[in-house]
Amino acid sequence: MFELGKLLAPFLLIFPLLLLYLIKKFLSIQTTKTCQTTNFEFPKAYPLIGHLIAVLKQKKDERFRWIASLIVNSPSSTFVMHRLFGHQSILTGNPATVEHMLKNQFPVYQKGPFQKAILKDLLGDGIFNIDGEMWKFQRQVASYEFNTRSLRKFVEIVVDAELSDRLIPLLSDAAKNQTVLDFQDILQRFAFDNICKIAFGYDPEYLSPSLPQARFAVAFEDAVTISSQRFRSFFPILWKIRRFLNIGSEKELKEAVTEIRNFAKTIVRQKRQGVVKDSESLEPEDLLSRFLKSGHTDEKFVTDIVISFILAGRDTTSSALTWFYWLLQKNKHVEEEILREINKNRGKQKNKTEHSSLFDEVKVMVYTHAALCESMRLYPPVALDTKEAAINDVLPDGTKVKKGTWVSYSAYAMGRMEGIWGLDWAEYRPERWLEVEDEKTGAGKWKFVPRDPYSYPVFHAGPRVCLGKEMAILQMKMVVAGILERFRVVPAVEEGIEPIYVANLTAKMQGGFLVRIEERTV
Repeated sequence: MFELGKLLAPFLLIFPLLLLYLIKKFLSIQTTKTCQTTNFEFPKAYPLIGHLIAVLKQKKDERFRWIASLIVNSPSSTFVMHRLFGHQSILTGNPATVEHMLKNQFPVYQKGPFQKAILKDLLGDGIFNIDGEMWKFQRQVASYEFNTRSLRKFVEIVVDAELSDRLIPLLSDAAKNQTVLDFQDILQRFAFDNICKIAFGYDPEYLSPSLPQARFAVAFEDAVTISSQRFRSFFPILWKIRRFLNIGSEKELKEAVTEIRNFAKTIVRQKRQGVVKDSESLEPEDLLSRFLKSGHTDEKFVTDIVISFILAGRDTTSSALTWFYWLLQKNKHVEEEILREINKNRGKQKNKTEHSSLFDEVKVMVYTHAALCESMRLYPPVALDTKEAAINDVLPDGTKVKKGTWVSYSAYAMGRMEGIWGLDWAEYRPERWLEVEDEKTGAGKWKFVPRDPYSYPVFHAGPRVCLGKEMAILQMKMVVAGILERFRVVPAVEEGIEPIYVANLTAKMQGGFLVRIEERTV
């Protein structure tokens, strides 16, 4: 089989390489057309190759923002991207279309076979990579476990301990030693420790003072990065060939996934034995124990679903917090308002009881909640979500969708739409999420006002809405309160330099977020 692959590989490579050569010959051709209403230049599509020339003319680190601009400037907030050989994909930021996909026609828009194939190696048949009855079953099980009060309490305990025992001491040392930290890496380590303890009951100690390169954590990062590269591939046949031949990045992915799954299976087996021995225990703590305690003991099922939750819990909160702290430094008035809220609520809790917890303080912090939602509007942790049409369909704006077409909505583009957020959409303004309660309920008191989830699909929406939304908000508020009351997070870069938003499976700040930590004196 391997010898056959070696023989076929050169022939399979001929077409895409030839096509790339021809495209280079045409790169000097005018590839845009102007929208008469906005003066925005839309790319021109050519027979057979569609918009590929226009796509390749964009620099890699600018390509995602260019795609977002196509959505924002389209009169219908929907753009049809023509691909090779007459295939199409549809990009949208239209709230009505998002609701159509995620709610009204939910059975029509699925993960689909191609997207499942991309993530199969990493996520297997986990909840984020399946459709139909299998998804419904996993969702039902996970929904029950995530809604239990005891798991919520466990999250509070885990986050509070990780803050007080690891993150705060690490930042204190950095402040004393004037150390420059990659804050994105620190937050990701913090989130990784938390989600491993919540999901497995296992502590990888990834945020310990030495900042170790734990094998499981490194393997997870490698697997996520390479899986993201599969999504961006112009010619999927190339990564499939590499996988078949077990070479290059696909060999690295296979090794990383083997590390992840072997580790996860070992934990599952140990946990199963512990659950059997401790069958009389009334209250299992971590998520894995809960699944096993509830009777779901199939090793592959449990492993797949827990790996999916590690992906969600590790990257989304760290991404959201990274961009939040960057925005704070550009908007000092927001930081000052959050500090006032922290001090105000801390004083209230101290008056109530001597044993008030950080959770008690943050659960009523509505301005901080608004500030986090506002930062995720501009820099969503998941920039783009893609579905595949199971049958022919027509979108609310009249766009025809053929069976098998990819339809993607961009939370990043939607956060930049004047039609949704108004003329001041570019401003970081938490107040857009707040209103003042009337005098009968307390004059001058802020009230948080959530937005329509189909206009703000940062936590997804419809039947697949994020199960961990409330836990994520709680965790982020605890981190914000725990850090800001003691430290200033100061970017260690030249003023005016804008970081680059990288849209992998979850978004990141390119090159990390270098900061200095300063102790607050007042």
